[in-house]
Amino acid sequence: MSGIKDDFLSAARAAVGLLREPAVAGAWKEPSALPEFAVSGLAGHLAYQIFVVRQVLAGPVPSEETIPLLEHYKRARWVGASVDDEFNVGIRLGGEEVAAEGPAALADRAASAVEELAEVLPGTADRTVRMPIWGPWSLTLDDLLVTRLMELAVHSDDLAVSVGVPTPELTESAVETVVGLLSRLAVRRHGATAVLRALSRAERAPATIAAF
Repeated sequence: MSGIKDDFLSAARAAVGLLREPAVAGAWKEPSALPEFAVSGLAGHLAYQIFVVRQVLAGPVPSEETIPLLEHYKRARWVGASVDDEFNVGIRLGGEEVAAEGPAALADRAASAVEELAEVLPGTADRTVRMPIWGPWSLTLDDLLVTRLMELAVHSDDLAVSVGVPTPELTESAVETVVGLLSRLAVRRHGATAVLRALSRAERAPATIAAF
């Protein structure tokens, strides 16, 4: 099995552990650390990153163009959109729908999906796949898993901070993949000099090098 598959499954299992935290259930209807997101919706959005991989693998091989990973983020509608943008509102509503049965049921469904993927992914070639909410393009499976690994890492931190528990740790290779992706996106957004200064020169670092 490829490294990205291992890292995705490891991060997905860690996310399930976070979803099972009593603090998540205890704060279920409270606001999260993200604007306009309740803890419930954020938990649903986190679990969706697992469910969607199972969904795309069950679908047909798409026929539209397959694009590189960074081109995907160049085209993605949500990048740079406001919190009230229709697309982001839809993401929040979708998270609530996924979480509608409550914290225990969501965690159980996510755990079941991870174990199913652990059986399916090792024998799946790096075929092209398409997420249902994207535009008319596809990614390779490995690139899709990179995008979902990044989402699992970022939103696990969001959820952990929201409920006051430690952020799940990633494997070393998963950290390298996620930080590598975010760094490339940050360079594209802010320029190489800004990123280099932020990482090496605190006295002249820019205010932010956030990738999004």
